[in-house]
Amino acid sequence: MRENSNRLGVDIGGTFTDVVLEARGQTYSTKVLTTYAAPEDAIIEGMHQVCDAAKIAPSDLDQIIHGTTLATNALIERRGAKTALVTTEGFRDVIEMRTESRFEQYDLNLVLPEPLLPRHQRYTLTERIDAKGQALRELDDNQIETLVDQLEQAAYESVAIGFLHSYLNPDHERRVRDAIVKRLPDVSVSLSCEVSPQMREYERFNTTVANAYIKPLMHSYLVRLESRLADHGAGCDVFLVHSGGGIISLDSAAEFPVRLVESGPAGGAVFAAHIAGQYGLDKVLSFDMGGTTAKICLINDQAPQTSRVFEVARSYRFKKGSGMPISIPVIDMVEIGAGGGSLAHVDSLQQIRVGPESAGSEPGPACYARGGEKPAVTDADLVLGRLDPDNFAGGSIKLNLDESKVALERHIGEHLKMDAQTAAYGVVEVVDENMANAARVHAVENGEDLADYTMIAFGGAAPLHAGRLCEKLGIDRVLVPTGAGVGSAIGFLRAPFSFEANRSVYMRLSEFEPNKITALLSELENEATDFVKRCDSNAEILKEVKVYMRYCGQGWEIPISLSAEQATHPDAATFLDLFERDYRNLFGRTVDGMDVEITVWSVNATTPPTSVKPVTMSTDARSISSQVKRPLFDPALGEVVQAPELRRDEMKAGDCLSGPATVVELETTVIVPSSKEAHMQGDGCLVLQNRGQQRLGA
Repeated sequence: MRENSNRLGVDIGGTFTDVVLEARGQTYSTKVLTTYAAPEDAIIEGMHQVCDAAKIAPSDLDQIIHGTTLATNALIERRGAKTALVTTEGFRDVIEMRTESRFEQYDLNLVLPEPLLPRHQRYTLTERIDAKGQALRELDDNQIETLVDQLEQAAYESVAIGFLHSYLNPDHERRVRDAIVKRLPDVSVSLSCEVSPQMREYERFNTTVANAYIKPLMHSYLVRLESRLADHGAGCDVFLVHSGGGIISLDSAAEFPVRLVESGPAGGAVFAAHIAGQYGLDKVLSFDMGGTTAKICLINDQAPQTSRVFEVARSYRFKKGSGMPISIPVIDMVEIGAGGGSLAHVDSLQQIRVGPESAGSEPGPACYARGGEKPAVTDADLVLGRLDPDNFAGGSIKLNLDESKVALERHIGEHLKMDAQTAAYGVVEVVDENMANAARVHAVENGEDLADYTMIAFGGAAPLHAGRLCEKLGIDRVLVPTGAGVGSAIGFLRAPFSFEANRSVYMRLSEFEPNKITALLSELENEATDFVKRCDSNAEILKEVKVYMRYCGQGWEIPISLSAEQATHPDAATFLDLFERDYRNLFGRTVDGMDVEITVWSVNATTPPTSVKPVTMSTDARSISSQVKRPLFDPALGEVVQAPELRRDEMKAGDCLSGPATVVELETTVIVPSSKEAHMQGDGCLVLQNRGQQRLGA
């Protein structure tokens, strides 16, 4: 993409749709309430707003990068297509039996989540591929024809096909697909050997079912979006952000929509990693709080941590294993129902609870005056003086303070004998502690101490809560970058084109086969680079190779990165040295006398990352204040104080504002607690740190 091109980033969230335009070196942004019935309506409205601000026409756009929660919502709300699963005889109930793990060990009344497809929508064929990819039992063509008759009679819209060990030999899956497509050309088909060619049947089958379940919905939406954009003059290329933080083509997204499940949060992690690169930070906690959820991600060495499996729609809060496993490359993060629209209530133990239910944009929090009656986090923030009722979302929404007070008193205060202000304080303390607890657990699971980290806060609600969250976590410093309110959409414009291809092929180091490895990695490299070339045929493509290794008999493996030389000329001794080094770093010791095996091979093809321009830190510290005051509840004093209010665009590099104070901008508000002071940097970034602490970069 040439310099000074006009690029549009669009993030559909649960409450707001964020739109960011980069044109002629300038950035323009807006927030529009998400339109659930037709999500493209909010995109069109936001596109016209930023194009008008930049004085360009939609036809002048060169590229649109889009991320969406539609795939996630369809899985959570169970509103996908009528879908069938075709699998190996004897494995019909894998997605219902799950694994032996119990996410709540001592709950005698444990209720497991229902599978995405009921049993009568799961079909079997007599076939079998063994663990080495050899056909033990061939498919019967007559059985295939009978199956297609059943699928036709039941009028399925989509079919998922997942056979045992098909990641080693996909022939049987492809034969069934060809038969279905020949007879039922309008039926969508998803193959596990293409969607998730990895071991572990439960995760692979479930991922394929999820892909098939949302494929017709996402295909319809993407076709409709492209058409609507063209009708409004935007005939440029449209790309989607996938869960791993890269960009894929519209066609690839329509074929593998399950890879879009975490696209919005992934864009936020890319945004935080870019800021970390600018400031030279190697340990960063990314904190993204929007209208519906809060996302927390660890970024080490300016790159987000990644994983191969994550869960959607957990039925037990914070309980790993209670959700729907999706086995695809993804940025590793924890996501909780703690956003501006998260609703508060009092439970049977007379405790305040917040989320995961959200008011969304329809009807929204009570203060939106759109029919919402229950108090949300936004209502609590408004009552505490953190929000300006006349300047919310750039003034596009006028907030009603009285409605917030009524909702808080009715649903919280009357139960706990509190006034509206005390109830509001209770709500924000609970939601902040929920987020702090999630961050602590995530850090412990990754063996990290958050005291060594710097927080980067973005999303419409994060700057309101980041200062207090840092106090709870013992983090000394938080960065609030420019454009924080639309950070994920900006992150889309920083993301590279990328695709990760992986395959499960068992190999023990004692039975190392260099020629087989070279051929496998070459095949994966071609698969990954082909996806990237569909997006940009002329781009330079970089390759990252990983193998997942473990001691024989262990249940889970660890990722090992290979250099280009190590991947091109594989050597068993080198692989063992790399594994033992990383294993020792993680667990403190190695295991003598045990063979090591490789389970998964991965090649990620990506275009070069966006160049990072280092920021020259401001060493000045001019204390400033403001004649403009606003009432703000100070948790340290437990009372309302008259706090100075400054507009962010009026602050200059080196300005230092002591809390309690507020810094306002179009898409969000930065709350400076009394324990901290805010330093303005030359690039417009606000650095909140403990009073008297040495300045970042000094």
